[in-house]
Amino acid sequence: MPKMDNEQPHQELVNTFRFRSCYPRTFQPCGRSINIAFTKTQVLERSWEVVDGVNVSLRLWDTFGDHDKDRRFAYGRSDVVLLCFSIASPISLRNCKVMWYPEIRRFCPDVPVVLVGCKNDLRYMYRDENYLSYFGEKGTFVRAALKSDLVMPDEARAVAKELGVSYYETSVFTYFGVNEVFENAIRSSLIARRQQRFWMTNLKKVQKPLLQAPFRPPKPPPPEVTVMVGHYRQDIYNMFLSQAYADLVLVVGGTKFAVHRFMLAAASSIFQRILNTELTDMGGRSSSESSMVSSTFGEATIADFNDDTEYLIRYESRTQRMWEHLKRRSSYQALPLVESKRSNDLNKELHHPVLLSLRQVQMENQRGVSSVQTIVTLSKVISPQALHQCLRFIYTGTIDKECSNLQEIREAADLLELPQLTMLLSKPQSVMESPSDEPNPHICLRIKESMERHCIGDGCFTDVTFELDDGLMKAHRAVLVGRCDVMRAMLLGDFREAHSNVIVFPGVTIYTFHKLLCYLYTDQIPPISAVKCLNLLELANRLCLPRLINLIECRVIEDLTIISQNETNETVDHCLKLLESVKLHNAHQLAEWCMSYLCVNYNVICKFSLKGLKALHQDNQEYLREHRWPPVWYLKDYDYYQRCINELNKELKQKSAGRDFQSDDEGCLCFSGVFSCWLLGKSKRNGVANANAPSGGESSGTTAENQIFNSTANSMNHIDLEADIDLNL
Repeated sequence: MPKMDNEQPHQELVNTFRFRSCYPRTFQPCGRSINIAFTKTQVLERSWEVVDGVNVSLRLWDTFGDHDKDRRFAYGRSDVVLLCFSIASPISLRNCKVMWYPEIRRFCPDVPVVLVGCKNDLRYMYRDENYLSYFGEKGTFVRAALKSDLVMPDEARAVAKELGVSYYETSVFTYFGVNEVFENAIRSSLIARRQQRFWMTNLKKVQKPLLQAPFRPPKPPPPEVTVMVGHYRQDIYNMFLSQAYADLVLVVGGTKFAVHRFMLAAASSIFQRILNTELTDMGGRSSSESSMVSSTFGEATIADFNDDTEYLIRYESRTQRMWEHLKRRSSYQALPLVESKRSNDLNKELHHPVLLSLRQVQMENQRGVSSVQTIVTLSKVISPQALHQCLRFIYTGTIDKECSNLQEIREAADLLELPQLTMLLSKPQSVMESPSDEPNPHICLRIKESMERHCIGDGCFTDVTFELDDGLMKAHRAVLVGRCDVMRAMLLGDFREAHSNVIVFPGVTIYTFHKLLCYLYTDQIPPISAVKCLNLLELANRLCLPRLINLIECRVIEDLTIISQNETNETVDHCLKLLESVKLHNAHQLAEWCMSYLCVNYNVICKFSLKGLKALHQDNQEYLREHRWPPVWYLKDYDYYQRCINELNKELKQKSAGRDFQSDDEGCLCFSGVFSCWLLGKSKRNGVANANAPSGGESSGTTAENQIFNSTANSMNHIDLEADIDLNL
């Protein structure tokens, strides 16, 4: 190409004709805009690029639809032509071969051509949900790419080899190959120009078009596992409101609160001590102590404090010494006349500033079942409103933020030894600002840990026993009824289990039932081994607990993720065993995760776990082959790339060996390179084309290299494909 006016001695101007083989109908020519833009100094400065030490000004000329005049104008000024087609449109590739390449050769017979496949990201994104939803919003007249529409790399390379051009792939979405295409197009143009300007030293170091490494699709991320929202606090609070299986009555003034002993024992250390102590072990107070208290604080009345004592306890700012003295010497001789005393009832006075007395009464429920109910009488140090808020905190971990007297609730929490509530009320402003339905997670964790330790571990105050396959486990009917609908129907209905204290539960082990109780009592489960998860999933599905199934899925995935870090095949074996089994128990998220993991590690399955793969259902095997990563087309492309690299290295080694042999035999060749250049220049002046003559200081060994990296031939398709190797197809 003749030298342009604005071209400097060490600078090259390359006009690239970018030809697109398909256009939408709404495409409008923009030649005038391009011409105006290229006149700007800023655009000219950005067009400069350094390729192999050569400063190149790259000018892009785009085709303007089906206008023959505009295309002919661009053809005559082109140094290289980029023939582009869409990977998601086989018709565009066919048009490149049948229609557009013959036209290019008619107008530009000696110009290098590069075949470019665009949108190669669609090979793995054609089934992406965001991609499909985008086309769904566009309407029925615009459809997404299908798998049958995709052009695979070997198909495009076959067309490029037939046309004798180079082939590259690009993606604007992932920015793969964009710079690579333009750099190699520039190299093709400079090599073609070097044959015309042999004496230009700045073009001697220009490389041949380089091989393009195959595009590997990104590894698909593992599916997200969601856990459905539970109703733990509401279930526990409904258990408090319904008073189902309540075995403890707190009496303060004229108000009664029916509660559960195991809940108070798990939350309060004072109730844990009192309720776990036998009545015969609690000693009474001496008459001298009682008389001393009466003389100090006034006469005691029936079931009440003396007015002076009540005032001192409630409202006086007492010192620590006086408060300890009061707790030690307060008199609670009188018993409240709330319940009529029976012959078999047990009564004891309690030595605490809050608790007056404890009574155990034999009661019969509506079914005629006799049970022991404990009645604890509290003093007026705690008001009924403050006690209600303390009980609400024990069951739900929250208090009513509309309460006005937080100081009174805090004093009640101190007396009842509720450290979590005391911690919560230490900052009253935070209690008022936070909504009541969002408890403090740290405090709730402490409450749940205490529940698990006392109710599940110690089994205090249990009222039902389950006979399992390998032992016995105790539980509380109130929690089972309040947290599980199936248990409610079983224990409150007309079934045999409703009247029995020992329930036979076949097919369940202690390990499995312990995880179930952890969920029912705390709404969480401890870590679970992937080997032992099937029995728990079966039990959760049998009891209709979908949230428990989600929690099990999360725990099993955590365990499998930890195992996968050991770089062994153990996780693959677990996934093969769990894939179809967990679907039977509605653990579909875990099945999807296992399927995704197997797709990513499909090559490992074929090498080490082929027997487990063949044991799967035929539909699952087809899904794994279809969605395997890396895909088959990438494995074939990568294998072809490696063979090209090996062939290139072999040729370069032969070339180096030839140079060494020539230097040893011919002696001093100081002027051989200059003489060869002079011969080549003379032959060109005489109009003789010597295609095999060496250029510059190159030896004749470059002939083999030119066959591999030919500017007018596809550098990636010159080697015929050998027999397919074992790619686990």
